[in-house]
Amino acid sequence: MLNRRQLLQNGLLCGGAAALSQFPTGMAFADEATRLYWFGSPARAERTLAVVKLFETANPGIKINSEVGGNDYWSKLTTMIAGGNAPDIYQLAPSRFADYARRNATLPLDEFLGKIIRTDKLMPNALKLGSVDGKIAGIPLAINAFALLYDTAIFEQTGLKPPVETTTWDDFAKLCVELTKAIGKPNLWAVGNCARYSYALEAFLVQRGKRLYLDNGQIGFDIEDAKAWYGYWDSLSKAGGCVSAEIQALDKNQIDSNPMSKRNAAMTIAFSNQLVGYQQLAKNKIALTSLPILEGSGQSGLFYKASLHMAVANNVKNPELAAKFLDFFINDLEAGKALGVERGVPLNLAVRDVVAPTVDEVSKRSIDYISSIADRVGDFPPQVPIGASELEERVYRPIADKLGFGLLSVAEAAQELISQANRILKL
Repeated sequence: MLNRRQLLQNGLLCGGAAALSQFPTGMAFADEATRLYWFGSPARAERTLAVVKLFETANPGIKINSEVGGNDYWSKLTTMIAGGNAPDIYQLAPSRFADYARRNATLPLDEFLGKIIRTDKLMPNALKLGSVDGKIAGIPLAINAFALLYDTAIFEQTGLKPPVETTTWDDFAKLCVELTKAIGKPNLWAVGNCARYSYALEAFLVQRGKRLYLDNGQIGFDIEDAKAWYGYWDSLSKAGGCVSAEIQALDKNQIDSNPMSKRNAAMTIAFSNQLVGYQQLAKNKIALTSLPILEGSGQSGLFYKASLHMAVANNVKNPELAAKFLDFFINDLEAGKALGVERGVPLNLAVRDVVAPTVDEVSKRSIDYISSIADRVGDFPPQVPIGASELEERVYRPIADKLGFGLLSVAEAAQELISQANRILKL
């Protein structure tokens, strides 16, 4: 977590409005103050605090007391909510959003829509991304989509052509094996072993007419789908097309620990807004395209996702003020310029039009990608169910690693995935 001194040294603290210490339980705030809590990089802190300052300037007398969390974000948030000291406004990841809403930790925002929170310039149906059980439980902050990122210089050096939107999974496997051989360097492969990434599996499933999760909160695939997924990556690994199990096991599902960022892979499957982060860590230009598909004319497996949500605590003292800040965050043009596309491409189409010419070349690539797939995306997915975050940590990654190390067969991995997922999602 960034402390006050670090933020002062980095120029991130905006006036006296942003107190970045943890607020003690029971601390009273005036009616014109509200608490904001989020997680992310120093760059995100800088952008968020810039919006806070803009909001306070536009609304004299109102204070936004801001705190940015670190690795302990979720434990602190849970503790604050359990103690009745929840932040008035807090950021949620899509994998946890519906969980918090269904535990009544968020305030439904329906009554503020079209009144305090303007919706007329948002992309069509965007608020469905914030809907849980028929109520708007939070505001999606931006959108992203699945993407395949690749190092352009490596493809130029080897003379091989990078994947395109019509590349099939079979073609991709052949390319990966050929690319690894063409690179000819120890500990550098074509791609990471993406068997452990649930988001990559989700795109694969959508292409097969399935879903990772259903509306009822259960998994939307069967053991044959799991066998196909694990079998693909197991075969690619044995053929030398993706990184070794030892390398992949070091990935903590963060940009900086991904094999591509560690220069052990030329490609990775990620989210489009993560291009900025990957490019910052790369020596060469990183480009992005859509994921491989089952067959040339098949479904893309793509859909727009909420990159993050902002929710309002169910016990917030001044819900109108919280709603006003959320409106400013997603609809104000100057706020949009300050935020850029670090959290994803803006939901507000007018903001998007204003932001696009102001961002750097890397961010523009992310915006252009979102626009380029507009006629290929499918329906928004169901909300991630309670227990999904546990699946990420205890099921998807561990099972894929066991498969990679040869501790499980493809059939055993598939069976364990189905059994563990059904057990956790039935809790």
